[in-house]
Amino acid sequence: MGCIIVGAAMGGSLASLDALSLVWQASWVVQLVILLLVVLSVVSWTIIGFKWRELRRAAQDSEAFLEVYHEASLDAAYRAARDLDRSPLAAIFLAAHAEMSRLARLDGKSAPTHLDERHVRVLARQIGWTGSREGLRLERGLPFLATTGSAAPFIGLFGTVVGIINAFQGIGRAGSASLAVVAPGIAEALIATAAGLFAAIPATIFYNYFVGELRGLSSSIDLFAGEFEGDLRRLTGAPKEPVRAARS
Repeated sequence: MGCIIVGAAMGGSLASLDALSLVWQASWVVQLVILLLVVLSVVSWTIIGFKWRELRRAAQDSEAFLEVYHEASLDAAYRAARDLDRSPLAAIFLAAHAEMSRLARLDGKSAPTHLDERHVRVLARQIGWTGSREGLRLERGLPFLATTGSAAPFIGLFGTVVGIINAFQGIGRAGSASLAVVAPGIAEALIATAAGLFAAIPATIFYNYFVGELRGLSSSIDLFAGEFEGDLRRLTGAPKEPVRAARS
């Protein structure tokens, strides 16, 4: 009867513990696992918030720049590109414009008036490299989300295994398999599992979402690079050649 009363008292004390108290009472290995998962989760949410704003602004600025580019002159497109600098398309235009000005200075001219085939090839190369650089800039942070989404469940599983081992060790020390002996180890194991899933699920969902958004922006970069080079060839009278882009 006394054992039943003691067990009930210990069970009641365990039931009153919250998750934070269980973490503080967990072994140092499980605490280290949970800390690592918390850090991964915080960094992932920081990247998610930054990439959400960056990709949304890039898409909005690209649409606004294309509208000006298609309906106005190159000078108007240049002024718009300077204001819409978050667009990868505007960055490509500005890089090509700066290269055109440099070529004009090398030829002793104050402004680009005529481009021969050599100049167009240099500009095409600049357009391709700028497009690749902008694509890499927009992809920054996504490898971390992919790594968190794939590795966090296994890190949590490692904490789960350690918690189960601690539970069996408690059984061995107590010589019984009562709830009061088993519950702390099982609780810390489940907390480690939950922490791993909490870090992995948002990272995986937003990684897939951002990849889809980037696929659309990458297509826009490739299409604009080809269109811009074609416009340069038509404006300069250079013969039409296939678009040379550094993007794969």
